[in-house]
Amino acid sequence: MDPNVAIFLFGLLLLVLFGWYFFTDSDRVKRNLGTLLTVLLTSFCLWAAYPPFDRKDADGKLIGPPGKIHLGLDLQGGTSFLIRLDPPADDKGAKKEITKDMVDQAMEAIRKRVDQLGVSEPIITPQGTDRILVQIPGLRQETINDAREQLKKVAKLEFHLVHPGSNMMAQAIEAGVQVAPHGYSLQEMSVERNGKPITTKLLIKNTADLLGSHVTHASAYFDAQGWGVALEFDSTGGEQFQKLTQQVAQEHTEMAILLDGKIQSAPSVDPDKYPLGIGGGRAQISGGNMAEKEARGLASALQNPLQTPVAIEEERSASSTLGQAAINSGIWAGVGGLTLVLIFVVIYYRFAGLVAVVGLVVNIIVLFGVMAMFGFVLTLPGIAGVILTIGLAVDANVLIYERLREEMAAGKSLSSSIDAAYNKAFTVIFDANATTLITAGILFWQASGPVKGFAVTLVVGIIASVFSAMVVTRMIFSWALKLGVLKRISMLHLISGEGINFMGRRFLWISISLTVAVVSMIGFGLRYPHNLGIDFKGGDLLMLKPAKPVEVAEVLKHVEELKINDVVIQKETDPSSHTEFISIRSPINTGDQIEAQLFKSMPDAGFTEHKKDKVGKIVGGELAKSSLIALGLGMLGIFLYVTLRFEASFAVGALVALLHDVVITVGLFSIFGRELSLIMVGAILTIAGYSINDTIVVYDRIREGLHSGRRGSIQSIMNASINETLSRTLLTSGCTLLSVAALYFFGGPVLHDFAFAILIGIVVGTYSSIFIASPIVLWWSGHKGGSLRTETKTSETPKIATV
Repeated sequence: MDPNVAIFLFGLLLLVLFGWYFFTDSDRVKRNLGTLLTVLLTSFCLWAAYPPFDRKDADGKLIGPPGKIHLGLDLQGGTSFLIRLDPPADDKGAKKEITKDMVDQAMEAIRKRVDQLGVSEPIITPQGTDRILVQIPGLRQETINDAREQLKKVAKLEFHLVHPGSNMMAQAIEAGVQVAPHGYSLQEMSVERNGKPITTKLLIKNTADLLGSHVTHASAYFDAQGWGVALEFDSTGGEQFQKLTQQVAQEHTEMAILLDGKIQSAPSVDPDKYPLGIGGGRAQISGGNMAEKEARGLASALQNPLQTPVAIEEERSASSTLGQAAINSGIWAGVGGLTLVLIFVVIYYRFAGLVAVVGLVVNIIVLFGVMAMFGFVLTLPGIAGVILTIGLAVDANVLIYERLREEMAAGKSLSSSIDAAYNKAFTVIFDANATTLITAGILFWQASGPVKGFAVTLVVGIIASVFSAMVVTRMIFSWALKLGVLKRISMLHLISGEGINFMGRRFLWISISLTVAVVSMIGFGLRYPHNLGIDFKGGDLLMLKPAKPVEVAEVLKHVEELKINDVVIQKETDPSSHTEFISIRSPINTGDQIEAQLFKSMPDAGFTEHKKDKVGKIVGGELAKSSLIALGLGMLGIFLYVTLRFEASFAVGALVALLHDVVITVGLFSIFGRELSLIMVGAILTIAGYSINDTIVVYDRIREGLHSGRRGSIQSIMNASINETLSRTLLTSGCTLLSVAALYFFGGPVLHDFAFAILIGIVVGTYSSIFIASPIVLWWSGHKGGSLRTETKTSETPKIATV
């Protein structure tokens, strides 16, 4: 059986089992289904992720099968391509001048093509005035050729009318007994039929009747005739295509489809079926001999054509951007932080904590299994993000266990308390994660590059954490009760929110936040643009050629003496000559200083200057624009969802709290002398997800209080709800702070800024969920009139059937 078919059928089986699990009311069936789902999913993910990484011998040759999880440029390096823009000559034979718009368009086209290769976290940056540096992580030898072809393919698509007498005239023209009609020329078309190449000559019109610039979408497809590419045109292109196909049908001829000047196919049009041409703005390129790789590559190139031809000037293998010591410190710091979290959970929740740890282990297995299946690239900040995701996954367990504590305090039996805890927690877990999923989905849809990669990782992390908390841990409790192992549950109770008047001083808290937010924005403005790192404003590139082999770690040690932040050092090797170079990217106007330092401190290396240039910003205008649009649409999605699930006042409060957290975090990060980088983009997105998750938990308890018949004013109900969720809020924040603090203090300079931003974000996010979000809801509901108690939606989230 085809492996893809087997995986599809297995996924379908899991989907059926999940549906059965959530809708059955039978205790025994639910318990058995939960066990079967856990075993099947974890086994499948272990199989998908094994072996996780490449194993190589002393000579660097692969031992055994290749690893399923690809590592990023910072951990294992990759392949470096230096691409030069090579515009065609004008009518006078002079090359066109390279403009910034040409470079920007080529960068975005190349970025999208690299994404189509199935890799993420590449480095794509302009170098000098007419070159682009592309570094792609984890390319194996068999895929380097594909990457090379995709990078340099112009993808100039044209549709030319074929002369009605092409078949009869072609031989006469080729024999020299007849000349080609004015405006037409004879061109060759090569196709494959039954495994044999066939070459024919076509007399085609010199000027194109339709250009590929009118193509708005291209995708590969497979049907009974084999692989092909489906095209969609804009309105102008659709009209031109219909006119062209009408002429082809009426003249009983063909139209030649040219890609980069070569005829790909020459289809005809059935005059009986399409007497007026093919409308609808759609077309297909097929020939029955196109392979899947060719179809997908062609679709990618047509979707992202290069307006300016390019040439690959240099191709080198590139080492990891981090030394092994930095990699080890980051990994051990992350593992240490995660261990601290798990130990705390076990100490605080005892047996229930052990159950949570088992769920989190399943979470990790599922997370890495999915990463392997979809070809995610793992970087050191990505490892930190995974660890942070696991830390945040503790939140679902804390929500369940704090509910369990309340149910047991109300005098219910252990079995009934567990049932009630999971049912009541499901609503808030559903709402909190749904808002984050909406944001992640819009980021994936609209953004590109590293932002899209973050969105995918976020979606996988959320699904894995909800599965582990709601299915795996519930199943373990069910078996413990069934076998009589679990008689009672005891927990520590160090945090008790009772009678604290949070809402009574809401104007003081809001005033403090406004002051800090204004100071943050002023601080950011005063330091701008010096608070932007090399990813946002570019920098210097220094290429040194050593007389003898030099290690990156040794070079990094001497560069760090200059106290220059944001320096990236790699070893690059020319595969043809095996010549080694040391590549150093650094902030603007620091290249000369670094060069002088290395010449002075490493005289035995025998460095000679190979190249010195400027590199542009990695975050280009299109990437920044698409990311901002995605964030804006994400906030709109959150507003609509919270309005539908709660009420518009709650949506306003959630967005204000989110903006509050992001603005203050970015501002304080800048005030403390840090620089914004791509890693910081990931940190800010993480903070935004954390903020909205935290806020929704409080909102859910307020909604419950408003519809439970509780007496008192809206303000008093809000105050009581914040008190009731205080232990959960502080416990979740404390667990996350444990893991992030380990990254900050022991993760090394690479993770220092990332962890620092997350630390600020957690503190600010916790503050806003307690002191800011609810007061804004109260103020807005009073401002617009109406009754918050009657307008707030009741929870209609489907409950998990009790066990």
